Amino acid sequence: MRTVLRRPDFRLLFVALVASMAAESVLLLALAVWVKDLTGSDGMAGATIFAIIAPMTLAPPVGWLVDRYRRRPFFVAANLGTAVLLSPLFVVHDRADVWVIYVVAALYGLSYITLSAVLSGLIRHLVPSDLLADANGVLQTVRQGLRLVGPLAGAGLYAAVGGWLLVALAMTGFLTAAAVVGLLRVAETPPSGTDLSWPAELGAGLRHLAGEPALRRALLGYGLGSLVMGFTESLIFAYVDQGLRRDVAFVGVLVTVQGIGGLVGGLLSAAVVRRVGELGALAAGVTFFGPAALALAYPRLWLGVVALLLAGLSLPLTMVGLNTLVQRRTPPRLLGRVAAASEALVSGPQALSIGTGALLVGVFDYRLLFALVGVVTTAAGGYLWRGRRLTAPPRPLVHIPAPRRPLAAVEPDVVAATRRRRAR
Repeated sequence: MRTVLRRPDFRLLFVALVASMAAESVLLLALAVWVKDLTGSDGMAGATIFAIIAPMTLAPPVGWLVDRYRRRPFFVAANLGTAVLLSPLFVVHDRADVWVIYVVAALYGLSYITLSAVLSGLIRHLVPSDLLADANGVLQTVRQGLRLVGPLAGAGLYAAVGGWLLVALAMTGFLTAAAVVGLLRVAETPPSGTDLSWPAELGAGLRHLAGEPALRRALLGYGLGSLVMGFTESLIFAYVDQGLRRDVAFVGVLVTVQGIGGLVGGLLSAAVVRRVGELGALAAGVTFFGPAALALAYPRLWLGVVALLLAGLSLPLTMVGLNTLVQRRTPPRLLGRVAAASEALVSGPQALSIGTGALLVGVFDYRLLFALVGVVTTAAGGYLWRGRRLTAPPRPLVHIPAPRRPLAAVEPDVVAATRRRRAR
């Protein structure tokens, strides 16, 4: 990781992303807590996360738009737009205003997929291929490390002051990111035109994902896990409320615990990719989520802490494996569409599962649902692990010394001269 941070251009991007990720970490959980506080409903709180993920269905046109422009100016404009779209949250005061939170959450989800797509291309432009796992690992380490303070700080600020301060801080983070990336000097050529029709261009990312065996297996396996992973967005509120008998703000404490596991996973992720390849790292991440969910089926605080540490460990391994695989196996001209499409193919099932989980948590025992999540994610991880050879890391070169040849065959003149001296 230190190698990639020695690069001045990546360091500047790193500072910008720290600002935007800090804004995201204090805002996202607070939005769900805000809805829970205004409505008293676990399902409506979980539906906030669903509102963020639902716009992932628009990934093909978003990726197509990203690929039509240079990465750096697009990234700056997207951060500025994200800051502006948060401003309606200042008018939220009571239950009647919950719809405003949902609308902003949906717009933020659209912004998130746009920023993710353009960021993937920007990293690919700034960092050589052999350092992509390190770059993604650094960013995931920061993202997961912010879980140690961000959600807890966000929940605490919301409880003490209210939502307006969180909105102001989040807007500041995105504005800072735009300003810092604006200082980045990147030699980018405008994207070249194409002779394909726009429907064909919209589907180019999906066709690439379907035609590349490693990417196809990655998205099938991860998508299967995502069908149930989203249940936990609503289940965690029921776990704290019904299982631990604690206030909803305690969710922030548990997410902070998850951040500790995420920090460890982020630090290890690049080494795991180098050891078992991108698909192997993705498989490990999805598999770890299984026993974590099974442990949460038992409402014991100590067991919940262990489970959330394991769940935190799984997240960066999953994301670094998938992001590095997409960046390495995709031509730069398609990277925006492929990154957006892969995000949608994973987040689409997850959005469906979040919505389903918000409904099921009011019908079934949350412990039964956690058990279902554990079984399905373990199976998905096994499917991914069986395909890890598709992205097996290259074997280290072994130095084999050249066979020794007779001296006379190599240097006949020297041998002859030596014999003449001995004859004298």
